[in-house]
Amino acid sequence: MQTARTDIRNIAIIAHVDHGKTTLVDGLLRQASVFHEKKKFTERVMDSNELEQERGITILSKNTAIVISDPQSGQKIKINIVDTPGHADFGGEVERVLNMVDGVLLLVDAAEGPRPQTRFVLQKALELNHKVIVVINKVDRKLANSEQVLNDTFDLFIELGASEEQASFPVVYAIATQHRAGFTPDVGPDLQPLFETILNAIPAPVVNIDQPLQMLVTSLEYDNFRGSTAIGRISSGEVAVGEQVVYLSADGKTIPGEITYLYDYQGLERQEIEQARAGEIVAIAGLEGITIGDTICNLEDPNPLPRIKVEAPTVRMSCGVNTSPFFGREGVWKTSRKLRERLFREIRSNLALRVEESESPDTLLVSGRGELHLAILIETMRREGYEFHVSRPEVILQTSPSGQILEPFEEVRIEVHSDDIGVV
Repeated sequence: MQTARTDIRNIAIIAHVDHGKTTLVDGLLRQASVFHEKKKFTERVMDSNELEQERGITILSKNTAIVISDPQSGQKIKINIVDTPGHADFGGEVERVLNMVDGVLLLVDAAEGPRPQTRFVLQKALELNHKVIVVINKVDRKLANSEQVLNDTFDLFIELGASEEQASFPVVYAIATQHRAGFTPDVGPDLQPLFETILNAIPAPVVNIDQPLQMLVTSLEYDNFRGSTAIGRISSGEVAVGEQVVYLSADGKTIPGEITYLYDYQGLERQEIEQARAGEIVAIAGLEGITIGDTICNLEDPNPLPRIKVEAPTVRMSCGVNTSPFFGREGVWKTSRKLRERLFREIRSNLALRVEESESPDTLLVSGRGELHLAILIETMRREGYEFHVSRPEVILQTSPSGQILEPFEEVRIEVHSDDIGVV
C-alpha cells in the first residue's frame, strides 16, 4: 500500500554555475538554526572540499537536512537538501542525485537569466517529472530584470516540452547573500517565503513501506574504518543495522552483505541510527564492492531498480607512469599498479568518468565531461601523492549511424555594452 511521508521533503538545488546555489543553502541552514550561536559561521559551508574552497565552485554533490515546523499544522518536517554542481563538466553529479529527490529549486540569476547549464539541469528534472520551484536570485543586482528573466525561464520550460502542470511553476525571488526571499522582487526580511513554498509545492515522497527493501545507490564514499558507504533514498521497505541484505550489480550478480552502520543527515552532520524507512535519504556501510547504480534489496525478494544513466564523456586524455628525468622527485605513489588502482577506484564514485586500457600497459585512457572535469581529477591525485604524466585532452569524435564522423562545435556568447555594438 502506497503512503505519503508527510514528515519528509526531498529537494535538490540546481542552476548554472555561480547563480548562488551554495549561498542559498547557507541561508536555509542558518534560518533553520543549524549553527550554534557561538559557532563561527563559514560562508559556502557546503563546499567543504579543499579544491571547492579554492576555486569557489561546487564539484561534488552534498547532502544536508533541516527540520522546520509547518506553520499551519505545527508538524515537524524534515527537508533533505542536495546541493549540486553548476558547471557543465560535473553534470554527472547532477544526473545521479536527481534520482533521490521529488522536486528541485531551479536558481536563475536575475541579471543573466537562463544559461546553458540551466537548460541542461532543468531538462533532466523535467524528464524525471520533478516539481520545479523557480528561484530568481540576485534581484538586488544593478542589471537585474526579474520580469524578463521570468519570461525567459517560462519560454525555456515550453521549449523543453514541459507539461501544462510543469509550466505552472511557483516563483520565489531571493537575495541569497542576504538570506532574504519574497513572492515579489521586493523581498522580505528572511527566507520564510521559500520555506513555505517548499512545504506547499514539493510533494511528500509516496512510498511502499510494507513492500520489500529497495534502495538505489546514487553516491558513494569511502573511509579506512567503515569501508564503502552507499548513499541513496530508500524507495520501499525498511532497513536496520545488522540486517542481512543483497545488492544487485551491473552484471546482474546478487551479492550478499550485512548492514554494519546506518546514518541519516541532521544539519551538516551524519548521525548513526538503528532503523530507517522508505522515503528517507540514508548512508549504509558494510557492503564492500558496491558501486553507484546498484540496488540494495531484501534477501528473500531481490528486485533491481533502473540503473542511473549519465551523458557520455566529451574529452579524453592518456594518463601513465612518469617517464621524465624528474621521476621520483615529488610523488609517493609512482608505479603503474598504484595509478591503475587509483583510477579504477575513482570511477566507482565518479560516474561521468571513463577509464580504458590503451596499447601500452603503463598508460590508461581517461575520458571525462570536459577539461575542468579532468583537471580536478589530476589536481586531486597530485595532492594525494600520485606522480604521473598526462597528455593534452582531445575531443572524442562522435559517429553518426551511417558511419560519418561528426564535427564538434561550440557556442560562444559575448555580452557588450550597447555603445560598443557593431558589425563583427
